[in-house]
Amino acid sequence: MGYTGLARWINAPTTSIELIHQNIIRNHQGQYKGKWSISIRSYRSTLSSIPGYQVPAERSMCALTMNDNVFVLLEDPAAPMHSEYQQKATELAQTQPGVTLPPPAHYRHTFPTLSPPGALEQLLAQLRARWVSVRQTGSSSATGQKAQGTGQMLTVEGHVYSIGTDWLVRAGNVLLAGGAVKGMFLEAEYLPLPTMPTRANERGETDLQFLLSNLLLSVLPNVPDARIVAVTIGDAQWEEILWEEPEDDEQKDNMVDEDEDDIYAKEGDLPAVKKGDWIGVERDRRSAFLIIGALKQEGLL
Repeated sequence: MGYTGLARWINAPTTSIELIHQNIIRNHQGQYKGKWSISIRSYRSTLSSIPGYQVPAERSMCALTMNDNVFVLLEDPAAPMHSEYQQKATELAQTQPGVTLPPPAHYRHTFPTLSPPGALEQLLAQLRARWVSVRQTGSSSATGQKAQGTGQMLTVEGHVYSIGTDWLVRAGNVLLAGGAVKGMFLEAEYLPLPTMPTRANERGETDLQFLLSNLLLSVLPNVPDARIVAVTIGDAQWEEILWEEPEDDEQKDNMVDEDEDDIYAKEGDLPAVKKGDWIGVERDRRSAFLIIGALKQEGLL
């Protein structure tokens, strides 16, 4: 798996999947690889309904199922971000030497990966957790216990194609619970590279970003008035999700590589896998975060 670019075709027609299929097969000599299927459920907490318990704001949770994993994004608006806590801790250490700021019980965003699919619903039911669907599909009198396993579900249904040996392209319609189509996602994956090069061109883009953009544009059919936007995430925001505590960084710095002075490559030598590289579950994890973020911004979750 490699570095991935994601685009959102907001006003895609219902025939968009077929148009893209024809374009990839005829003009790019692409090969059909299989189906692309994603399901997303959204929940909110009901902590304020507990007698005598007050919360500044309810928490939200989105669970995206992709392949054999479930990527769960929890957000507590009342909790601090990692960067905010670190800034306050630094300021306190400067003004009051020797005094440390205790860490919060949790931070604003938590993004665990669960397996197998369905494990989250089982856990919520066993714990009788106070989570309900964001958009109830049943009667208004349904209890939280009955509703906690019926989170509003969106799906992305489409296909996966290969172009040559270096590219994978995924295209899928966004389907609401009632079956209505709300545009589509188009994803291009460049297999040879697991991370983004840092060298930028005169437009502020890296060469790979430019290459991904060109491929996505070439795959999209020529449809008048198409509203297409790139789905991206800033480095600071992704670092917040991938946060590592300072002591972990220091421990890594103290690790000594016995072969760091060896200038010769040996058979089987592979670059060390770094946290955040776009390989395996980490690639799916970042893709899931981007998809959830795009749908939340549009108010679909």
